[in-house]
Formats: sequence, structure tokens, C-alpha cells
Amino acid sequence: MQKKQLVTNGITLSRIGIGCWAFGGGAYWGAQSQHDVEFTVRSALDNGLNFFDTARMYNDGASEQSLGQALIGLRDRAVICSKVSPAKAYRHALREECEFSLKNLRTDYIDIYMMHWPINPLGLKHFTEDQNVLDNPPSSQEAFDTLMELKQEGKIREIGVSNYGLTQMREAIALCPEIIVNELPYNIISRAIETEIMPFCAQNGVSVISSMTLQQGVLAGIYQSVEDVPPSQAHSRHFKQERGQGTSRHYEEGSEGEVFETVALLRELATELNVTVAQLSIAWVLDNPNIACALVGSRNQTELEENIGASKLMIPTDIKAKIDEVSQKVLQKLGSNPDYYEN
Repeated sequence: MQKKQLVTNGITLSRIGIGCWAFGGGAYWGAQSQHDVEFTVRSALDNGLNFFDTARMYNDGASEQSLGQALIGLRDRAVICSKVSPAKAYRHALREECEFSLKNLRTDYIDIYMMHWPINPLGLKHFTEDQNVLDNPPSSQEAFDTLMELKQEGKIREIGVSNYGLTQMREAIALCPEIIVNELPYNIISRAIETEIMPFCAQNGVSVISSMTLQQGVLAGIYQSVEDVPPSQAHSRHFKQERGQGTSRHYEEGSEGEVFETVALLRELATELNVTVAQLSIAWVLDNPNIACALVGSRNQTELEENIGASKLMIPTDIKAKIDEVSQKVLQKLGSNPDYYEN
């Protein structure tokens, strides 16, 4: 498994990382076997995958707890990333959240600790309905000052952000030059960060980790048509507003025809290359040198082996050109807004 060093700080990530949202089980992804988690984590490490991405909000802490249990005796081989809610970015609350995460993960340090979403009205509404928080939000200054304190104390090794657009990145870097990574949605049908954010991060020494590498299953080819996509996975701007059945908040028409035209081509090309649609989709992301690590959910040994296989796939130039051409239609339809959930 190839690895890539983040900036110049000494932390090296495997090009494929394990997205741990499903770990611990929960309403969004359903039940999850802890036996499968532990087997998957150990096998991932044995195959050179060292990066594990979780968050306090994932399954109300159960994801962190599940990962922490799986890493007993293996902590020194893993790079752990966790995230804190912007609604908990007040100094006291943020420090308390970090302590909760450390306890859940059974560790005395977190390798990369991220602000999960920008601290602004829309970002806060993702995480809380508390009117006191919405009326008196924490400041970015307070949040990043606290993160730098935690780094100085050794409770976190490095500071990162997640889902930060260009405006938020400029503010964040001005307040905290120590930010080393931005985690953002990026995949064949979610290419908006190519326009401004990815170049900005490269110019400012900030590595990019891609989330949503398989667009929650769409780019794994598991849905034959848009009607097959569950509402909980159809609330992004790729789908028309009503498709999310109350979970969407973008009020747009989506790009469903272009999305499934892309998926149909991926099926054809995957068959031609004798790989799975998921492997082709992951390999496309890994082909971008600006992506330090591509996060992919791996709930069991079968999924892990499939994902590892993607790291060995070199996409022929002509096939990549076909993928780029068809997916460009989605990019043109959705535009350069990198937030795939808000208008």
C-alpha cells in the first residue's frame, strides 16, 4: 500500500483510509458487527492501511468506542483522525469533547483532530437545534486557539478541518497556520473542489483527504437506477429535492440523469478492465496526486479486500479520459459549489 506524508510533519497516511462512520452501528448505516470491525482493522493494518477516520458525532460516540476497542494492542500502528462539532467549539466544551474522544478511543493522543464543519450558521444547524448556541455561537478564534492549546499539551498531534470551503479556509489559516489537512467530498461525480479549493490547499501546504469516495454506494454500482437509492443516501445535490423525502435541504433539481449516465459508463469500463465499479471509482480518486488519502468505508473483510484491490489498479489514459468527459456533465450541472448538501 502506497503512503503519502502530510506536508512536512512526519505523519504518513496510506493512500486508502478506513472511513469508520458505520463502526459501532447506528440509525444511518444499521447494525455493525464488532467482530467484523476488529477483523477488518487488524487486516487493514497488516495490509499497510494505517489511517482510520471517525468523529464524536458518528453513532453518538459508538464509532470511536468501536475503533478504540479494535485497536487495543495496535495503537502504535494506526493514525487516528477524529472530529469535533462546531456547536462544541467553545473553549471549555471543545476540551471536554476531546477528552471524551480520547476516552472512547482508549488513547492518550489523537493524531489529527479536525473541526468537523465550518463555524457558521449553516454549519451549526447540522449539529444542534439549541437556540442558545445558534444565537451565541463560538468564534473561530476561540476554537482554533483551543486546538492549538491541545496540540501544545500533546493531546492531539496535528490540527485539521473538514468541509471547509475557500472562504472558510482563508479565515482558518489566518487564525491557525498550523492546519495541515482539509477533508472534503471528492469523487467522480463530486469534483467541485478541483476548481478553487484544491489549488488553494496545494498553494498553502494543506493536504486534502477525500471523503465520500464512493458517494455512499452510488459509485460502487449497487444501485441500478435513481429510484433504487434510499432517501437517506439521496439527500445530496446530485438528487432532486423531493428524492430525500424530507432529509434534503438544497431545494435544487439535481443531476440525476448525468449521474446515472456516469454510473452506466463505469459499469461498462469496469467490465472491460475486469474490476468492480467500486475499484474503478476509488482508483480514479487515487489517480489525483493532490489527494493524500481516499476514505472508503470497509465494514467487513470482503469490502476491505475489494478496496485494497483498487490501490493496485492503474487506469489507462483513454479510460480515464472517458470518465472525466462523462462526469464533467455532472460538474457543469451542479457547478463549483463544493457543499453538496446546501444550495
